Order: sequence, then C-alpha cells, then structure tokens
Amino acid sequence: MLPAAHRLRRSVDFERTVRRGTRAGRSTVVVHLLVPDENVPDAGSGTPQVGFVVSKAVGNSVQRNLVKRRLRASAARHLSTLPATARAVVRALPPSAGATYADLDRDLDSCLRRAVARATGDGAR
Repeated sequence: MLPAAHRLRRSVDFERTVRRGTRAGRSTVVVHLLVPDENVPDAGSGTPQVGFVVSKAVGNSVQRNLVKRRLRASAARHLSTLPATARAVVRALPPSAGATYADLDRDLDSCLRRAVARATGDGAR
C-alpha cells in the first residue's frame, strides 16, 4: 500500500505535473514526472508523491480498481528511485487491464527510471 504522505491528491498538482513534467511511456502505462526546484515556493512536501489516472477506457470498475491496486503496490516499491520532491502521475493505458502484476511492475519501473533520468539530466534515454 502506498503511504498517505506519498499520495498525490489535489487536482492542481495532477494538472501541473502532467503539463510541466517529463513524460515516459510503455505499452501499459505513461508516467509524467515533475521535479520542482528548491527555489519554487510550492516545491513539495519533501517526500515523493505519486498519483494515478485510470480512465474508463481501461475497463469496467472491477478492472480499473484492480489496475489501480496493482499500480499503487508497484509504486510503493519504487519510491526510493524518485527524487525527494518529485511528483509523478501514472496514467494507465487500456492494455493494462489485461496485464499481469509483473508486466505492470516492469513497465512502471522502466518508465520511472527513464523519466527520472530525463528530468534530472542524467541523459539516459
């Protein structure tokens, strides 16, 4: 389970992250990552935060909730790879409904690593 301090909740934070953040995608998920500067007044809480978007295109409510639970569990495992003030929005794509936990975990890990590398300027694309 993703701890409450690491959950992205406000719609303003979701919107800002998606619009200004670095994007990395795979077949089942797309990750938008925003790493704000320390000089920005709204730089975050000092802990990485993750939010999830799972639309009706993924499937019915049972499938959407299953995908959300799997992504939350996977994100909790990968929090240590994110910078301290990072905000990430994970958007599930329709193929995620048929994906296993291992597939979602692998895709999320890959997307987070690529987004962090791009956002921090490490150059690994």
